[in-house]
Amino acid sequence: MSVLNVSKPATLANDELAMFETMVGRFIDRHARPEDVERWRNNGVVDRELWLKAGEAGLLGASVPAEYGGAGGDFRHEVVLMEQLGLRGVQGFALPLHNAVVAPYLVSYGTEEQKRRWLPQVVSGEAVLAVAMTEPAAGSDLQGIRTTAKRDGDHYVINGQKTFITNGLSASIIVVACKTGREGNAKDISLFVVETENVEGFERGRLLRKLGQEGRDTTELFFNDVRVPAENLLGGAEGHGFAQLMQKLPQERLVIAWQSMAAIESALAGAIDYVKERKAFGKRLLDFQNSQFKLAECKTEATIAKVFLNHCTERLLEGSLDTTTASMAKYWISEVCCRIVDECLQLHGGYGYMLEYPIAQLYKDVRVNRIYGGANEIMKLLIARSL
Repeated sequence: MSVLNVSKPATLANDELAMFETMVGRFIDRHARPEDVERWRNNGVVDRELWLKAGEAGLLGASVPAEYGGAGGDFRHEVVLMEQLGLRGVQGFALPLHNAVVAPYLVSYGTEEQKRRWLPQVVSGEAVLAVAMTEPAAGSDLQGIRTTAKRDGDHYVINGQKTFITNGLSASIIVVACKTGREGNAKDISLFVVETENVEGFERGRLLRKLGQEGRDTTELFFNDVRVPAENLLGGAEGHGFAQLMQKLPQERLVIAWQSMAAIESALAGAIDYVKERKAFGKRLLDFQNSQFKLAECKTEATIAKVFLNHCTERLLEGSLDTTTASMAKYWISEVCCRIVDECLQLHGGYGYMLEYPIAQLYKDVRVNRIYGGANEIMKLLIARSL
């Protein structure tokens, strides 16, 4: 039960989605218990078996068409997954990246042969997905990437380095952004699918130590004369990579907004429970006007964020979500998320600084939401272009 009094719009409210929500919640409660999450944080990666179990339960490829083994759903099913993971404190399981960020590249741009080859593995959990865009010298500026793919007969030879790659240790299918031309513009970029188990010269760096979301395996990737078949060029034609990335970034940014929204609701629920129980000077913390006002401010901002996010999701489903609006959602909701989580931690007092309390872990986990998927400063530049 959400702490917000925001009714689900008609597009997100039906019996089938309600049943899916119940199923997802039960799966998480059974396979991602607090002790499991703690182990993943300590190990820097979720158990590989979890991906296979998620595949067996029908959680992977929720929006992959049924003809390729998927559930045949859409972004609404991904929203359910993100909400349930976030509300239950399982931010470290990068299922939303696999499902709602990377898989859509294969679904939308893959040739028929590519889709039939890769998507069944994506759905079963046999393959874990990652996307490799960011490089040590190129983050939000995708045109600045240096990784190259040069044609050599019926293969391409990839050389370069990627960094901050989520699922970097686990992924066996990676969508890699490369330069295939020398024009110095967007048409230089192409996307390649690298099947890590079938190539030589591919190396994974060490697990990167992060401030939060420690259970997400994040690494550097190295491509040293990696030969991939020409048929692994996504879509079958060079020069379309930048356009493909730009077309999918609005959905990726909405994914981050939904993850931020789930964190907001989790933080608020935890803080409200705490101030109702904790006493100071003979009164509950909730009885102090400061606590009431702080929570009133948080609930108001959270309500505005949820209504706007529902609106953006409806637009995405109908195909009318533009880059500007998606950037607004990612920027504003991730900023609100960090503010609210900080306020909720403050209401916990000293206990909020103790890592055994969920709010402390959440404080660490959400900070990256303002950075990845395009830093919020870049979001503001994109929004400013619409003025």
